[in-house]
Amino acid sequence: MKRVAAVDLGASSGRVMLGVVGSSQLELTEINRFWNGPVGVGGTLYWDVLHLYRSMLDGLRAAGPVDGIGIDSWAVDYGLLDSSGRLLSNPVHYRDARTDGVIDQVLARVSATELYEITGLQQLPFNTIYQLAAESGGVGSAGVSPSLPARAVGAGGLLGQAATLLMIPDLLGYWLTGSIGAERTNASTTQLYDVRARAWSEVLAARVGVPLGLLPELREPGDLVGTVWPETGLAAGTPVVAVGSHDTASSVVAVPAGDERFAYISSGTWSLVGLELEEPVLTDEARAANFTNEGGVDGRIRFLRNVMGLWILQECQRVWEDDDLEGLLRDAAGAPAFAVLIDPDAPEFLAPGNMPARIDEHCRATGQEPPRSRAAAVRCVLESLALAYRRTLREAQTIADRPVDVLHVIGGGSQNELLCQLTADACGLPVLAGPVEASALGNVLVQARALGEPLPDLGAMRALVRSTHRLRRYEPQGKPADWDAAESRLFGAR
Repeated sequence: MKRVAAVDLGASSGRVMLGVVGSSQLELTEINRFWNGPVGVGGTLYWDVLHLYRSMLDGLRAAGPVDGIGIDSWAVDYGLLDSSGRLLSNPVHYRDARTDGVIDQVLARVSATELYEITGLQQLPFNTIYQLAAESGGVGSAGVSPSLPARAVGAGGLLGQAATLLMIPDLLGYWLTGSIGAERTNASTTQLYDVRARAWSEVLAARVGVPLGLLPELREPGDLVGTVWPETGLAAGTPVVAVGSHDTASSVVAVPAGDERFAYISSGTWSLVGLELEEPVLTDEARAANFTNEGGVDGRIRFLRNVMGLWILQECQRVWEDDDLEGLLRDAAGAPAFAVLIDPDAPEFLAPGNMPARIDEHCRATGQEPPRSRAAAVRCVLESLALAYRRTLREAQTIADRPVDVLHVIGGGSQNELLCQLTADACGLPVLAGPVEASALGNVLVQARALGEPLPDLGAMRALVRSTHRLRRYEPQGKPADWDAAESRLFGAR
């Protein structure tokens, strides 16, 4: 039996979980939970990474002696170290506006087709490659674009001063152990990673002016990162294990599937909707549909598309100053169906701000009467998300030629009963909801295997999740024709 600590950092909160893993045992205990989110300074949104580090240490100390520590977080964001290993600046938040307009500059150097053929990634404005282009001042013909915000420090900005780039979990692992490296599942989200060669892309790095030496040696989930430094105040010599450090990679490990004919939604601030495949799908059809091929544990591919997720509802609650989610969902369940619909992936919903006002503006721009109550607004958001899931799942099955019999909803959104039922209705599939702490479970399972627990493959890990965690099943209800009509309203005819 292994006793391990999972540091699991989401885009709105972080937590340290104590996991106990045995032949028929898989338990999680929350040690501490702490706030995470953007901090605006001087017109830039940053992550408070030192707060995260201190909160992580507090939780690890409270957890007591453990056999191992693993760290996972959201993707795409990073810290830059100088040649002496010092952090040059707080990591910038992916919702910051510094990448506005940068995609076109990068695509002037490398075509969208070639970019997809190499990386297999969905085009998102905050992908690491675009953040790095903004970091250096752009990739115009002179190396610096005058149209970009003047946030650079010296020639080439911070990028010109940097010696190493570390994704967020790798940065925290470095501060624990002094060991530098890049875990593969998170590296695969940067749009600088060759998904077929399973290596950093020298071609893309050269095209966009990213020094190849900036990108550390790659690690596999299960590799030893290093052992804890005494000055952390933790038990010196405790192993730190590379897990699926992209939180979605860890979440997918914990999908309690019994066979391969499943799809998943990792549901939280973002919704990651997709399939698990053996090989990437790099066709023109996949690129046109904006699907991503991200690395998973044991060499699997997470073929998915990002959908905006519960971020929209979270921002509505913040503006309303209403944290009674249960009451909002109860009222929304009684609101009229399909009264108002929005495209949850519309760019106006990406940045923090007055989301209820943006919903109203979006509705007026699309010829709809805005929702007249909070219940109607919540119903609008959840039905629109369910329709986005429906479209994404149908396209994924067609493009990958992989039929699906069941849809697993994992993560915090699996507790949202109304959204789970609407998702079952929209997709016409049974939904199995749970586990809630999927990313932490995947984290501890990979650690336990690396430390000697007999969990030979993903099937064994998932069987342990199924036998130890309660799942809730939602059967499709309602009329499929109603969802067909709603989808046609929102996205146009198929």
